[in-house]
Amino acid sequence: MADKGDIGYRVMAGAAAFASGFVTKKAITLVWKKTTGKEPPTNPESPDVALAEAIGWAVVVGVGVEIARLVATRAAVHQWHKGTGELPSHLKVDA
Repeated sequence: MADKGDIGYRVMAGAAAFASGFVTKKAITLVWKKTTGKEPPTNPESPDVALAEAIGWAVVVGVGVEIARLVATRAAVHQWHKGTGELPSHLKVDA
């Protein structure tokens, strides 16, 4: 079970991950429109969407959002450590 102190970290990290994912998807959508000249597929599973386009969109969004989430949660860990002097309990290494 998480320490009571970790609840603040989990809220902060969750908010950072959500916000970074949201902003990143918006940015990727904008870049997709500028690059391809058309809207990204709203339903990549549809047979009306070319397979290459569907795979390209899935890869770009998946990798982009996951990298943004990782960077945001690492920044949250850094800020938490800076503010409290301790890492969140799930990141502590028992020596």
